[in-house]
Amino acid sequence: MSKAAVFLAEGFEEIEGLTPVDLMRRAGISVTTVSIGDSLEVISSHGIAVKADALFDELEGFADFDLLVLPGGGEGTKNLENCGKLLDELEKADKSGKLIAAICAAPRILGKLGMLKGKKAVCYPGNEEFLQGALVHPEFKAVMDGRFITARGMGASIEFGAFLIEALEGKEKAEEILEKIRF
Repeated sequence: MSKAAVFLAEGFEEIEGLTPVDLMRRAGISVTTVSIGDSLEVISSHGIAVKADALFDELEGFADFDLLVLPGGGEGTKNLENCGKLLDELEKADKSGKLIAAICAAPRILGKLGMLKGKKAVCYPGNEEFLQGALVHPEFKAVMDGRFITARGMGASIEFGAFLIEALEGKEKAEEILEKIRF
């Protein structure tokens, strides 16, 4: 069974974090929501308390995960990019060839780390300058290029989730889930 980790930081955009979790779980993917803070309870950008499955510091790394996912949200993205231990894990994941995904403003984290060089990518408008060396395609809501999946924002959460499923379980499974939710 494929395994994904979705990192939650205070101020994350709840639709961008939870829609992919929902879709991946419908596809039979084992998803762990991970709080990067000191509490399992993470407050979203719109004041919704979400209980994560695990605390970052209680997990022994992410080597067993196939996919790492970064939701956006202005404050959430800043909190993710200020988390040194998360950045270290992203770099390890990149070096080991894992799938990495980010939505909204969060692709700027991958861009700043140099992971998107030569890759097609999208992000929330105004963050393009941080996608260092990426081939930015603002006409797409979401895009997958090799091991990297990026999306523009909340309105692209379903497409983003479908790409995550496709990357882990294949295009047929992604289409099956989209059909089941009447997308």
